[in-house]
Parts: sequence; C-alpha cells; structure tokens
Amino acid sequence: MLKLYYMPGACSLASHIALREAGLPFEAIKVDGRNKTTVSGENYLDVTAKGYVPALRLDDGTVLTEGTAILPYIADRNAGAALAPAAGTLARYRLQEWLGYINSEIHKSFGPFFNPTATDAAKQAGRDVLTKRLGYAAAELGSKSFLLGEQFTVADSYLFTTLGWLRHAGIELSQWPALQAYHARIAARPAVAEAMKAEGLIK
Repeated sequence: MLKLYYMPGACSLASHIALREAGLPFEAIKVDGRNKTTVSGENYLDVTAKGYVPALRLDDGTVLTEGTAILPYIADRNAGAALAPAAGTLARYRLQEWLGYINSEIHKSFGPFFNPTATDAAKQAGRDVLTKRLGYAAAELGSKSFLLGEQFTVADSYLFTTLGWLRHAGIELSQWPALQAYHARIAARPAVAEAMKAEGLIK
C-alpha cells in the first residue's frame, strides 16, 4: 500500500487530496517537521534525507519525493479519475506548466512567512510577489471552473493548498473574486473535505 508522509496543511496536502480524488488505498503518516520524526517515532530522515514533505513510499518500498513528481504519479496510477490529461498531449504539458508555476512562483514566495527569522522587509517583498503571481493565476483562470478547464486535476489540488496559506501572509483572497470562488468550489469537493478533516484542518 502507498504511504504518504505529510504535515498538516503543508504542501503535502495537495498529494493527500490527489490520493483521495484518485480513490487509491494509502496510509497517511504524520511527520513532526521540527523533530524530523513520524508519529510512530520513525526517523523521517531515514525516509528521505531531504527532511521535508511530501514523500510517497511506493508499493515496492521506493520513496518518491517532490510534489511536482508525486502529483502526476498519483494521477497516472488511476487514469480513470482524470486527474491529469493523457501523456504526450499538449494538455499534459499545460498541467506540467501549471505545476511548475505554482511550485516556483507561488509556493516558493511563501517562504518568508514560515521563516521565524524573516524580516518585515522580506515579508513585504513576499507579499508583493505573491500579489503579482496570484493576479496572473486569477487572470488565467478567468471564468473556467479549474486551471485546465472544466476538469479538476492535480494542479488544482496544489493551487488550492497554497491559497490556504494566504492568511499567514496577511493577503486577502477576496481581492481576486475568481480565485475566491475557485477556492470555495474546490473546498466543497468530498475528497478535499475528507483530506482536510483527516489532517485536522476542519471539523
């Protein structure tokens, strides 16, 4: 069985959502990021020397890391769930394009808000970048239901996860009505609610 190593509300939530959307059997293993241990006392650095989440232990014991690799892997494990376009199609590369953008331009820009040593200037710089990057995402989303159109994909699980961090940055999602409606639409999906409940993010 697949094993997902996660921290509540961290970027690993995207993989947690994807696993539930795909209907794949898996075990969710909570990681203490500060002590680098799992709830069972396992040394997380023995799982991955990177020390951060997510990590996905595959059926053969191999460990896959980095959300941008794990998310397409999950989608491909159950193509019937339609969480990613078919390999080789332009739409599949659009998915990769979004995963790359969310990872490097949005996710990375939240760094100062989770760093206790970050200065106010660094945080303001982060807000400025996030405002610009999310403005682009809102414009590209437009009136579509999801990033690639009318079909939910693993890219949506990732963007949804990062939008949940805006309160830490002191940024109001309401300034982008399209993103605010998008966030609410995804939050209402049963698999998303199940993942968030399992992580203790909602009751």
